[in-house]
Amino acid sequence: MMQAIVTHFEIPVSDMTRARAFYEQVFNTTLELQQVDGNEMAFFPSSQHPSGASGALACGSSYLPGAAGVRVYFLVADIDAVLASALAAGGEENYPITAVPDYGWVAEFIDSEGNCIALSAYGRGERNE
Repeated sequence: MMQAIVTHFEIPVSDMTRARAFYEQVFNTTLELQQVDGNEMAFFPSSQHPSGASGALACGSSYLPGAAGVRVYFLVADIDAVLASALAAGGEENYPITAVPDYGWVAEFIDSEGNCIALSAYGRGERNE
């Protein structure tokens, strides 16, 4: 089995309060605020299990949000519901839910800070199309 090589990601934000509220609504979770090396960070829930990556929103002088940067894919159980939640939170659809042969489904949205965020799912919730 191949071990994942991505261990942590940081999504640049310019307004932590706005971005934290956006992501907490989209993923129905709570992000933990911390100061790290002079930067404001809001950490996504994670475990210390080696098969997953930790991640955070990051606000500081070296963090510049934008759609042209690295694309982070969030694995979700119900891509329809999560994309709908992103749009309800004020995000914009960037790429519609699309089937990927021999994999599942992907979609993208622009977050509250202008970043392009991707979703990935092995099925589509109740429909399992």
